[in-house]
Amino acid sequence: MDKIVGIVEDIIYRNENNGYTILAVSTDEGEKTCVGTMFQLSIGEEITMEGKTTTHPIYGLQFNVENFTTNIPLEKNAFEKYLGSGAIKGVGPVLSKKIVEVFEEDTFRIIEEEPERLEEVKGISMNKAQQIAEIFYNQRALRDAIIFLQEYSISLTYGMKIYDYYKEKTYQIIRENPYKLAEDIYGIGFKLADNIAAKTGIERDHPHRIMSAITYVLNQGATDGHVFLSKKELINRTIDLLRIEIEYIDHILLELQMKQSINIQSINVQNGTDEEIIYLAHYYNMEEYCGHKVCNLLAHKVENIANVDKLIKVFEKSEKIRLDVTQREAIHFGAKYPFFVLTGGPGTGKTTTINTLIYLFEEAGMSINLAAPTGRAAKRMTETTGYEAKTIHRLLEINFTGDESRQSFERNEDFPLECDVLILDEASMIDISLFYHLLKAIPLGGRVIIVGDKDQLPSVGAGNVLRDLIHVNQLVPTVILDKIYRQDESSAIIVNAHKIHQGKMIDYKNKKDFFFIKRIKSHDVLQEIISLAKDRLPKFTKVGFLEGIQVLTPMRKGMLGVEQLNTALQEAINPISKTKAEKAFRNIVFREGDKVMQIRNNYSISWEIISEYKVRIDEGVGVFNGDMGRIIDINHFSEKIKVEFDDLKVVTYEFNQLDELELAYSVTIHKSQGSEYPIVIIPLFKGPSMLLSRNLLYTAVTRAKQMVVLVGDNKILEHMIANNREINRNSTLFRMIEDTSIIVGVDEVEYEQE
Repeated sequence: MDKIVGIVEDIIYRNENNGYTILAVSTDEGEKTCVGTMFQLSIGEEITMEGKTTTHPIYGLQFNVENFTTNIPLEKNAFEKYLGSGAIKGVGPVLSKKIVEVFEEDTFRIIEEEPERLEEVKGISMNKAQQIAEIFYNQRALRDAIIFLQEYSISLTYGMKIYDYYKEKTYQIIRENPYKLAEDIYGIGFKLADNIAAKTGIERDHPHRIMSAITYVLNQGATDGHVFLSKKELINRTIDLLRIEIEYIDHILLELQMKQSINIQSINVQNGTDEEIIYLAHYYNMEEYCGHKVCNLLAHKVENIANVDKLIKVFEKSEKIRLDVTQREAIHFGAKYPFFVLTGGPGTGKTTTINTLIYLFEEAGMSINLAAPTGRAAKRMTETTGYEAKTIHRLLEINFTGDESRQSFERNEDFPLECDVLILDEASMIDISLFYHLLKAIPLGGRVIIVGDKDQLPSVGAGNVLRDLIHVNQLVPTVILDKIYRQDESSAIIVNAHKIHQGKMIDYKNKKDFFFIKRIKSHDVLQEIISLAKDRLPKFTKVGFLEGIQVLTPMRKGMLGVEQLNTALQEAINPISKTKAEKAFRNIVFREGDKVMQIRNNYSISWEIISEYKVRIDEGVGVFNGDMGRIIDINHFSEKIKVEFDDLKVVTYEFNQLDELELAYSVTIHKSQGSEYPIVIIPLFKGPSMLLSRNLLYTAVTRAKQMVVLVGDNKILEHMIANNREINRNSTLFRMIEDTSIIVGVDEVEYEQE
């Protein structure tokens, strides 16, 4: 490792988020370009760096800094340059020159030890002197804290977050209770906090450790969709995690409840016994609120809509359609009830029913909002109804608070939605958190219509909203559409989707839009998919891969998992080229032209829409989990990547934000929820039984609009159709509705008898 000592002459580039910096450093051997993660540096500082000299393909020789230390400059001209560099807000070159002329080589000691003497300089008040001293101190304090944190293997990025949150309390927190990091700092989980605690000598059975582990286990349960865990399961998981016997567990749980971190309840289970269950407090509060709000909406009478049957006939005539008995019942429910659930599989007439309801409400002079959980689902809703649909986040006016782990919205009880009717599609994707925020924005007296397919995969987040609502259909008005309409002799997608749902073998022989290609070995399946994606399907369908062909796979790992499929498809469809810039990030190489997907909600990132004439025609903030696009530019000098999403929004990412993106030539079936693609390719191969289920296959097949191609082992296909194993989710929304309905006085629903 080489060593360089010099004075910072210029800061060519600095990324304020991750500390990545490009410096011009004056050394005895001349000026050198140095690059690396270097925080809070200023022009004029003396810097000692360790690293290696490399040759950048564009920018030539540069010194890659791996470690560095800084010193207060010792020379008078270095003092002046440092103070005047902008390092201290409000001190520019002119004032810097005055300060150094007065105090000369004693300048920095005066600022640190006798800041009141800065008043001796013309133009500096006592208040200004204190500000200068405080900034000077904070720069030193941050550096000292970062160095301290690095002793515990805490990265620079997390180190800066920690110091920014705790300031001078950083040392106390690390030494006394590092588990607070997992509570307070987004991205720092129990395991990292536990590693830090081990280095500080905190005992393995310390209450702080056990409390943090319990919270971690409940959070892990939430990632599996569970709003709560049974007490027995929680204790077992916590013991497995900590690998110790836990004494006084009831005392620790009680303390967590007193701190309002958890909520302990008792429920009656199937065998008639009571069982203790434990929630993270905010999930309990969300379910309780949602149960109350649904009941309050149902108990609040809404304005009658006159002449419903007459309006239905007018709509039927204008659209040249004929609604069946169940669809008519749904229209009457939508007109009568303030809260109503409409569910059904593909091709059963949900869209027609929605369009009839929209016509009905418009004729009654009501204002209507349409929404869906994702951008793709909202776009589909817009196309099928002819009315603008928004994402729920956009409808509720997402408000970024600065904490990536929490979302808040402008729309709430104090500033509710200004519409008479809200129609919400793709409700199977809605988790309890989003449902909570949505209901907060619904005023009493408004109408809410929830639309979704109960047989789709459940939401990625915790909760079981749609199924819980349908579970209490004696209280929540619910209509299930089950007659298939959207089909003809040449289409097998809808028919086969319903056969899968019914547990019947699909029919793919002599079909123009549904194919099964038998391949047994994983390698053969992979080669077949590459051939289909690159050449055969684009030639046969006239649809390019990047424009409308999507590979959907059950899992992430293995030869036919998302990660390896993406690498193989990238190599085939968008190979290495001298004309295409690329950026390696962790185990992914991003390349200009790549198809990519946003993999978590980012409520603060800016986007813009540019016209063909290079004019900005719209702008805003927020990109959400599941949004897809294509990389249009990679700039190594500015350390930025531009992505144009399917809705034409262009988003610029810093290199340190690339953990928000992944290649999307292939995506998991879970990630495809709420989306439709012209052509879908689905590999069928061996894997965990929980991932080879009927509703997973059903979800994948129903993503296709024009064509489905299954590639793999017919035995796996038969297994998936037969495997009706549903992953149970721990949720209690339906119980909350049942309990509240008694208090509020919600009437049971009257269904027409066939």
